[in-house]
Amino acid sequence: MDTLLETNYALDTLYMLMTAVLVMFMACGFSMLESGMVRAKNTAEILTKNVALYAIACIMFLFVGYHIMYVGAETGGVLPNFGLLIGEEHSAVEDNTYSLRADYFFQVVFVATAMSIVSGAVAERMKLWAFLIFAVVLTGFIYPIQGMWKWGGGFLDELGFLDFAGSGVVHLCGATAAFTGVLFLGARRGKYGPNGEVNALPGCNMPLATLGMFILWFGWFGFNGGSELIISNFEEANVVAQIFVNTNIAACGGLIVALLLARIVFGKADLTMALNGALAGLVSITAEPAAGSASLALFTGAVGGAIVFLSIIVLDRYLKIDDPVGAISVHGVCGIWGLLAVCYTNSDATITAQLIGIASIVAFVGVATAIVWGVLRYALGIRVSEEEEELGVDYSEVGIEAYPEFVTTS
Repeated sequence: MDTLLETNYALDTLYMLMTAVLVMFMACGFSMLESGMVRAKNTAEILTKNVALYAIACIMFLFVGYHIMYVGAETGGVLPNFGLLIGEEHSAVEDNTYSLRADYFFQVVFVATAMSIVSGAVAERMKLWAFLIFAVVLTGFIYPIQGMWKWGGGFLDELGFLDFAGSGVVHLCGATAAFTGVLFLGARRGKYGPNGEVNALPGCNMPLATLGMFILWFGWFGFNGGSELIISNFEEANVVAQIFVNTNIAACGGLIVALLLARIVFGKADLTMALNGALAGLVSITAEPAAGSASLALFTGAVGGAIVFLSIIVLDRYLKIDDPVGAISVHGVCGIWGLLAVCYTNSDATITAQLIGIASIVAFVGVATAIVWGVLRYALGIRVSEEEEELGVDYSEVGIEAYPEFVTTS
């Protein structure tokens, strides 16, 4: 390997590792966002879920997930070759432009992101250990199989389905798993009244939720920027810069539109809608942040902000789908929008391929996770008792309270 190739190899490997660290920091963002959006009596438990799911994702993806998604992928296929990936199989090799160990680390933090989406949607009423068992299956098998279909050279990739950084592979996958989980769990106690009225169950710490959103926004530059994979030449460096600009402006558009709609509909600003609007813009642009101008990215994010505002209202008020943090709307509904928006930003996209990709991810993840949730409900039970929910899952599931001097059972 000559000096220039070695330099580029080192630079691209470093770039991938550093962007992976940014995405890893999103685990902190999800933890802060979710702990701020739940009630005080459930805070320690949601934090426990987030730290544990990250460790589970890393272990499962190391042992089986990475092999299923990449090493064992069949080009153009549907079912992968199952196997273990430990040791030298993911080490640096000369014919790659970056270390495969760096690739494993970059990909595994995406897996953890998908699982983090689930934790917020099922918050405040799910048993901790049932959730962690579910995390083993999702991160080790379900996520890698549908990921192989696109990023491992499977049939969706052969079909021409486009998903640059994971509006579908990561966000729609996580949101679909969250949706089936919420259907099996049901709503939180007291969320909906006997006559169909919707009762607000406000989160305990809006400063923490806001911090979490900003950390996620920050980490998203690694999420989208790192997905370009290399930066070691003029062309790729310019593409990465465009990705950063488009990612940032899409979040801005989503936030402002959601904030304006809240003012128009509610008569006043709504912080939670603004937070979810920014995240909606980020999810929406993730399917294609490299193509298209900044103005198109702003439009994509703005539409995402409008969609998430409407989706949260429809799911909560009319469909009675209880999602404490809005994860299904942000990552699922806006993930679908982002995949469709690719059709006007990337000339290689076709609406047929995008719709097939969306349907394939939703159908497979929906059926697979429904089976897992059903088995867990039958074997272990997935929901805490009414008494435990009233006391708070901090007390029943982890035995420690996040705010021992202030917590109430309301």
